[in-house]
Amino acid sequence: MSCGLGAIVLVFLLVKHNVDTAVPENDLLEKDLARLEQEASGLKKSISDVKTNHNKTTVEIQKTSLNLERFKKESAGRTAEKLKLQQQLSALKDEIKNTEIAKVADVVKNSNIGEENYVIGLKVEGRKIAILIDSSSSMTDEVLIDIIRRKNGNDTEKRAGPKWRRTKSIVKWLLARLPADSSVSVSSFSDKSHNLGPQGWQPSRDQNALNAILKDMDVLVPEGPTNLEAGLKALAKTKPTNVYLITDGLPTKGESNYKSLNPFASCSSLRGESNKISGPCREQLFRHTIKSSAPPLSVPINIILLPIEGDPTASTIMWSWTSVTGGILISPAESWP
Repeated sequence: MSCGLGAIVLVFLLVKHNVDTAVPENDLLEKDLARLEQEASGLKKSISDVKTNHNKTTVEIQKTSLNLERFKKESAGRTAEKLKLQQQLSALKDEIKNTEIAKVADVVKNSNIGEENYVIGLKVEGRKIAILIDSSSSMTDEVLIDIIRRKNGNDTEKRAGPKWRRTKSIVKWLLARLPADSSVSVSSFSDKSHNLGPQGWQPSRDQNALNAILKDMDVLVPEGPTNLEAGLKALAKTKPTNVYLITDGLPTKGESNYKSLNPFASCSSLRGESNKISGPCREQLFRHTIKSSAPPLSVPINIILLPIEGDPTASTIMWSWTSVTGGILISPAESWP
């Protein structure tokens, strides 16, 4: 009986001990479970984030692929267009290279006047073109002492003066550049006005008429005073549409009765009392000449000025005249034309 009671007591003690140690184990398991659930939740979120990023990356890759394809197509199109343009350019070059350019021969031949000899701003144009040439004694040379020497020489020496030879070249240059549908009249002036070539207007393509003008230029002797008024009065009768004047300075003589004009009271040379004329008197004479004898302001006046020593105001005063008519004044380099 006592052995059975002892066994029961031992069982009771064993059961009681197991109950006490089971509680902490459950807590640990619950904590482990909670931790695992938390980790699982974190892993799920990470997986979700990865999927989201993957989706975004997939979309970006698709966009990039589409853009790449578009760029490839555009590049291919541009390459084809470039090739087409290159072929067209090559064809144009071949066409230009093989095209024969028809050249209209100048009526007046001059080996010294190519297209490169054009002066900037000077263009020969107009329907009725008048060329007026100063053929006074100062048109022989540039320096006064040389002009005086040639003035006392013979006709051959006067014609051989460098400025006069240059003047003849300029006239030839102008004649060679006349528009095909224009007419021309050429005259000179010194003490009086002289017509060169046939009388009246001559067609610009009439080789015989232009040759006759150049022939008269060859025998013309530069001598006497500069009577611009005589030249302009003769020119006005022809009623030109454009005028080209070749001169070297202000006039020294006129056509009017200057004794009766107050502005010329001190200009003894214009009243026949002296052989010399001062700079101010030449300026007054020029203004009077333009006022009394120049063509209407609607007629462009173009002046080719070959300056003479000791006439510094000529370019300024003559420019004022050309500018109000719509023409130009040039003083080209000695190498032209």
